[in-house]
Amino acid sequence: MGLIHQSRNIVAARGAPHPAYPAFVIKIERITPESPLFASSVALRELVLLNPIGYDHAKFVAEYPSVDERAEHFVAVFDHPTGPRVVGCLLLLTDEQPSENGQTQAKVMQMAVDPQRQGEGLGRRLVVAAEARAFGELALSRLYCHSQDRAIEFYKAIGWHPEGEPFEEAGIGHMKMVLDAPPHPTSDTASTLEGDPLYGDGV
Repeated sequence: MGLIHQSRNIVAARGAPHPAYPAFVIKIERITPESPLFASSVALRELVLLNPIGYDHAKFVAEYPSVDERAEHFVAVFDHPTGPRVVGCLLLLTDEQPSENGQTQAKVMQMAVDPQRQGEGLGRRLVVAAEARAFGELALSRLYCHSQDRAIEFYKAIGWHPEGEPFEEAGIGHMKMVLDAPPHPTSDTASTLEGDPLYGDGV
């Protein structure tokens, strides 16, 4: 069974989309900072993640100058009659060097979902897309994230587990959550994703 098919099963098990918004109207796409959707994803990150802690995107870039350039950007795009709207986003940042034990890993970060679309399973779909990319084509060993305390149960529910002790970032409680690669990931997830009507690779 290919990884993307495993991912589809995971999505089905983790919860169905909101019945008022069929899944086919929202696609998960991978974009670059040059994409016309990038500005909308930045605005969503500001609204949900950065502004509440006194940041904007400019301040984020000043403190983490290479993140947006190095990261892979995933967006959930709603096919609205007036044009595509970004209703979710996530960054996948591969570590520049393997960990001390030789693991190749990437950090899931800056995940945000439009407050009006939360509870529809978009966060799950974004994470599953990142998992498929990381463990498939990139052949990484592990994913990790710094989860806010309120999101720990979300990550546990989709198979991640905590590692280490709780800590604070920007005055907010966090926990490192990790997910190891499945035993036999496919080596060519990208080609499989090309045939998925809910995934669009704009890179």
